[in-house]
Amino acid sequence: MTRVAAVDCGTNSVRLLVADVAGETLTDVERRMEIVRLGEGVDRTGRLSDAALDRTFTAMRGYAELIERHGAEKVRVVATSATRDAANRDAFVAGVVEIFGTAPEVVTGEEEAALSFAGATRELAELRPARPYLVVDIGGGSTEFVLGGSSVRAARSVDIGCVRMTERHLKDGDPPSPGQISAAVADIDAALRLVRESVPVDEARTLVGLAGSVTTVAGIALDLPAYDSDRIHLSRIMAGQVHDVTRDLLHASRAERSEIGVMHPGRVDVIGAGALILDRIMREFGFGAVIVSEHDILDGIAWSLA
Repeated sequence: MTRVAAVDCGTNSVRLLVADVAGETLTDVERRMEIVRLGEGVDRTGRLSDAALDRTFTAMRGYAELIERHGAEKVRVVATSATRDAANRDAFVAGVVEIFGTAPEVVTGEEEAALSFAGATRELAELRPARPYLVVDIGGGSTEFVLGGSSVRAARSVDIGCVRMTERHLKDGDPPSPGQISAAVADIDAALRLVRESVPVDEARTLVGLAGSVTTVAGIALDLPAYDSDRIHLSRIMAGQVHDVTRDLLHASRAERSEIGVMHPGRVDVIGAGALILDRIMREFGFGAVIVSEHDILDGIAWSLA
């Protein structure tokens, strides 16, 4: 058995998984998530703001204490979309080295996709869904698409994410106007056309959705009074449910969204865009349902340390 620590620093959140890996079994010791909005403003300025870096480093210092307390033997820190896009990412790297004693890996979109696929598909066998899978990881700055069965066949990362789409199109509306929503749809659909160029999405038989936007939509569709990862993990949500939840979120005010029981406070202002991305994927690629996984790139990072 090896005790490992995986840190995933995305555009919207920074997450920690401390786990014991033995053979084909990964057992959680500690799983944490903090919404720090590292990518706030990056799409517009091309830089990580000082405030965003401070929020992120504060969360990471807490994670470093947990890693030391649990005695993890191996640590891997992965950074994704926001850090790839930032002109001042050296400041981020220096801060991570100071906190964890190891440099973050600023992975490419394709590397991010492969890690997400590994984390999401390890335990799908018990459900026996049809292969190949299309694994979709909707992040804050980008969305990764990975087609595969037992291994990755094709992957593509495109710059549509819940934070990026909100900042580009939806941030000035409460709720957003039909014109703002239409502009977001056009942006998303253009990115989906790029995905088709390199990923044969029509060959996929099962859609697997990852990350906070997807799990939140699932929790709302399941009418849960509060977030319940056991109920959400490996749930099957129909396309009609996704469409209805997306419509309701886009027509709700910020105050109304904040009252939803499963909603993390840090997702209130970006969940409409995240839901819209999932809805457009299902519409454009013709999926009638999505299997929702709580396991994703964070688990893939942990597996990579075994």
